[in-house]
Amino acid sequence: MPEVGPRVVTVATLLLLRHGRTTANADGGLAGRQPVELDETGRAQAAAVGERLRGVPLAAVVTSPLLRCRQTLDLALPQAAPVVEEGLIECDYGRWEGQPLKKLAKEPLWPGVQQHPSAVVFPDGEAMAAMAARAVAAVRSWDARVSAEHGPEAVWLACSHGDVIKAIVADALGVHLDLFQRIVADPASVTAIRFTPLRPFLVRLNDTGGDLAALVPPPRKRRRRATRPADSDAAVGGGAGGS
Repeated sequence: MPEVGPRVVTVATLLLLRHGRTTANADGGLAGRQPVELDETGRAQAAAVGERLRGVPLAAVVTSPLLRCRQTLDLALPQAAPVVEEGLIECDYGRWEGQPLKKLAKEPLWPGVQQHPSAVVFPDGEAMAAMAARAVAAVRSWDARVSAEHGPEAVWLACSHGDVIKAIVADALGVHLDLFQRIVADPASVTAIRFTPLRPFLVRLNDTGGDLAALVPPPRKRRRRATRPADSDAAVGGGAGGS
């Protein structure tokens, strides 16, 4: 007998927005938690994603406390009042922070960062596994809160950083953190996730163009009361094709 598909459940939609390009991105440096700013390209990216978000009613906007994320939201969503969420802050890269990536690529720890990040602890910094755990906990907590306060059709946005977003996506896909380097989150990209009771669904990934209003769930239709019992077990079972 074929598997009966799960009932479609409407849930809140999380939009993960990476900040626009920064001076460190342009120069090939690892910004970490430094107060780097958006460059000219990054400001244009932020304004452009704001246009894409114009038709999306956001129930909540939360952000990493770092300057580049706050600048992105100031340009993209000037009418919003973002709430700072410490769980979305960039990974603490410790002594690696502020150094050129070309130099860091020669460090003994670099292959581990690329191939076995779940075991990596940055010198005087944070474990990548700890970064992933606190980021996932933050978005799941906010998602439950938004759903409870605004209903299952709510859409909310979180602005964060590349590695943080990739870690959240890896969790949503059910893949090990050691595979998260296969995921891409470009500056000013939007990634959409829905956390259903059954499993998370990755709706969009690294989206840098297109209509974001299409992600807003349609209003739920009221169920009609059944006037008579179902005619067959096919209606009860969810469709034809049973044994």
